Amino acid sequence: MLDVLPFYLAVGALAGLLSGLFGIGGGIVVVPLLAWAFPLQGFADERVMVTAVATSLASIAFTSLAAVRAHRRLGALRWDWVYRLAPWLLAGTALGALAGDGLPARALKFLYALFLLYVAARLVLVRTETGRDGQGDRWRIAATGLGIGALSAVLGIGGGTLTVPYLARQGLAMKNAAAVSSACGLPIALGGAATYAWLGWPRADLPPFSFGYIYLPALFGIAACSAWTAPWGARLAHRLPAQRMKRLFAVLLALVAARFAQQGFDPAWPGEALHRIGAGVNFLTGGPQP
Repeated sequence: MLDVLPFYLAVGALAGLLSGLFGIGGGIVVVPLLAWAFPLQGFADERVMVTAVATSLASIAFTSLAAVRAHRRLGALRWDWVYRLAPWLLAGTALGALAGDGLPARALKFLYALFLLYVAARLVLVRTETGRDGQGDRWRIAATGLGIGALSAVLGIGGGTLTVPYLARQGLAMKNAAAVSSACGLPIALGGAATYAWLGWPRADLPPFSFGYIYLPALFGIAACSAWTAPWGARLAHRLPAQRMKRLFAVLLALVAARFAQQGFDPAWPGEALHRIGAGVNFLTGGPQP
């Protein structure tokens, strides 16, 4: 544990720094780095991704608390939106964690690759969001909260890359959208981490110092530094050429996504898909079943 503690501290420092600098969740950094490190520590291959996702969610709770305190002091929090979204986010994270535990490791890596490409494209292409009325329909809020919560739990993220654009389209100023997103990261992190801890509790093939699927040494190392360096990132964001930095980070994300896609793509998928399509066509037309 002592040999890898400096690595976990560095992961937390980097996650907090990039979170403050680019306004994106630390899970985008934490999950790929943990997925790289865990196999080197002898983790079972089928448990690497789900353990990385669960540990990332648990660490986001600490970062989110620090961000909420900062935004509350600045008066940017819109608690009405937090209260609207939080119950649905909690429900969505439970559903997402159940799905994440059932997904094969290769499929989870491929899904994560697609998400990283989405984030990279947003960093490069999206500049501003235009709002509508700032209210939002109750049922759309419920569906959005469930969707963001579920996807965040599957991917091990705080949901900021999904929540901020949604809130901005509802008419919230970007500073308010970022503040609400930070607050919403807390129910996502707590709900997802608690569900993953419960799902992993009976597993016998997890490493020592695990709390369900949450790997405690990584959690404590990351949490110790991520909340500490996030304010540094926020200050750097006001000094560095933001657009150039976003492009460089987007390139890094694309490279990581390519690696995940290579590891996660299963050559059998196209054949299986064609087989299922053929079976469906034969069923509908009354032809022979394969």
